[in-house]
Amino acid sequence: MSEEPESISAAMAEARRVTPDRLLHTGASDRPSAEDLVLASGRDLTPRTLEWARRKLAVEGRSALDKQLP
Repeated sequence: MSEEPESISAAMAEARRVTPDRLLHTGASDRPSAEDLVLASGRDLTPRTLEWARRKLAVEGRSALDKQLP
C-alpha cells in the first residue's frame, strides 16, 4: 500500500501521460508534417485527415499548426 495521499498519486499518474518536450514537433526551425497537423488537431490519422492536413499546410504553411496549439 502506498504512503502517498490519493490525490498525489492521481496527479503523478496524470503527469506520466504528458508528452515530454523532447518528443514535441514544434518550433520555428522545423517544418510540420501532415501527421503533425492531424495529431495537433486531435483527429485520427486517416487518409482523409492526412489529405485535409496537406491541403491546409499548402495554403497556410506553418501557421496551420500554430493555430492548433495553445
